[in-house]
Amino acid sequence: MVKVLITGANSFIGANFRKFSKYKDVDEISLRENLPENIDFSRYDVVLHLAAIVHKSNKTPEYEYFKINRDLCLLVAEQAKKEGVKQFVFLSTCKVYGDFVSGPGLRNENSGCFPVDAYGKSKYEAEIGLNKLEDSNFKVSIIRTPLVYGEGVKANMLNIIRLVDTFPVLPLGKIYNRKNFTYSENLVGFIDRIIELRSTGIFIAMDENSISTTELVKYLSKYLGKKNVLFKLPGIFIRIGNFFVPRIFDRLFGSLEFDNNKTKEILDYEPPFSTEEGIKRMVLSYKKFR
Repeated sequence: MVKVLITGANSFIGANFRKFSKYKDVDEISLRENLPENIDFSRYDVVLHLAAIVHKSNKTPEYEYFKINRDLCLLVAEQAKKEGVKQFVFLSTCKVYGDFVSGPGLRNENSGCFPVDAYGKSKYEAEIGLNKLEDSNFKVSIIRTPLVYGEGVKANMLNIIRLVDTFPVLPLGKIYNRKNFTYSENLVGFIDRIIELRSTGIFIAMDENSISTTELVKYLSKYLGKKNVLFKLPGIFIRIGNFFVPRIFDRLFGSLEFDNNKTKEILDYEPPFSTEEGIKRMVLSYKKFR
């Protein structure tokens, strides 16, 4: 029986893994309360490393991202390797690609990485360090994801849900961008398959198809039982918004798509839930606790 240790307690993805994974012999440990050198890794076959600073905050200095997302990750991996762990699964992010990639086609597992913020840079540097630790006895699996949503979601997606739940009229109509998302149960399926096959390398875990912001809002409205009126924001306001708050407007109006055909081929895995079904399940969970 495979025994898994999740490093990073009380996380959204960790909770979903413990609930939906086929692997049931799973422990979770806080790295706030435990130093890597004091953890008994010898009891585990796989470490699923989820501990990270994720959400950008002006109150968080940049060095903290590198301290937690890179340095702590590598300390955990070194200790796990020393104590005989067979596989280290690292949850990275598609932010390692940066905001733009030159050249044609969608970003894939082999695309160059040009991260632009501390979060993306720290995750990418952790990836580089982990690859140097890999050998025949210590397998390293790196999973990059776009925005993950699902039961118990927080941050950006939760803010959008609350927006749709609160305001009957929204300026989010006729947006024709394309974005990939990752439903949490689909992500768990990718992780399970990587552990099962002991697959190594770079993987992109995401839902099968991209959707637009307008489609996202319509799905949320549908399953929240709302009748939101959506209208198109005039171009001048979009240009002004892009100038003053580019990060917010890029999330709403920009496109960000990926190609994970290599991942699906290696793992022989197709995510079982469509994005609409994932949104439905997420909203039903949200409605229970709002």
